[in-house]
Amino acid sequence: MSKKDCKQDIRKCSHNTSSHIHHHRHEPNSKNSCICVVPIFNHLEAEQMEEIMKVMKSISYKKGEVLYREGDTSNVLYVVSKGKIRIYRLSESGKEQLLRILNPGDFTGELALFRESIHEAYAEAMIDTNVCVISKNDLQEFLLKYPTISLKILAEFSNRLEISEKQTTRFVTEKVAARLALFLGECTDGGVSPIEIELPMSKKDLASYLGTTPETISRTLVDFEDAGYIKQKRNRKIEILDLDGLLLI
Repeated sequence: MSKKDCKQDIRKCSHNTSSHIHHHRHEPNSKNSCICVVPIFNHLEAEQMEEIMKVMKSISYKKGEVLYREGDTSNVLYVVSKGKIRIYRLSESGKEQLLRILNPGDFTGELALFRESIHEAYAEAMIDTNVCVISKNDLQEFLLKYPTISLKILAEFSNRLEISEKQTTRFVTEKVAARLALFLGECTDGGVSPIEIELPMSKKDLASYLGTTPETISRTLVDFEDAGYIKQKRNRKIEILDLDGLLLI
């Protein structure tokens, strides 16, 4: 498998999102895309990627199916090759807190690489999703053999820690309107307004992520629209009309 083949495989994945996925069906041909899209592997040489691909298993999940639950043993790394997964926790009262959403190229279950552990959260397919899994033992061998994989994983840990710290700070110091404004600003990737973005999650998930309610999210978006900061469109699309003003809320 060459790196050129990887790029072609990624393109095929991106144009084949309507294909039917069966419950927990093994998808051997999608292992190529797992290697291609995930940053912790796709920097390797073709021969090294093929070596990893041999020990990976590809599994599909239907929308709403759970990959793992809080308390389950954590002994594999999950890599998203196609689809979307939500990672969330439940409080003792049953209230849900969305931690992050995984897209193709993202991974979860990495804590099992460093210690015997159980999952402390839930992972659920948001749409029909394909993942590749690699066992803890196999991956640890590759970490020793190819140290650059370790560096890529550490880089992702660092990124997640930064996001988590920002989120914690906002919960303590910012009101809901400011949290939502900052979130919308980050979705623009630094673009200049007016710019159209698409919310990466439902209002329910966004409310969970920002520590509020869907009703508050809807009401705040209407307030932003009335103030001339945004214009709401269909299918989760929002046009940011005044990014500078929005970020000053």
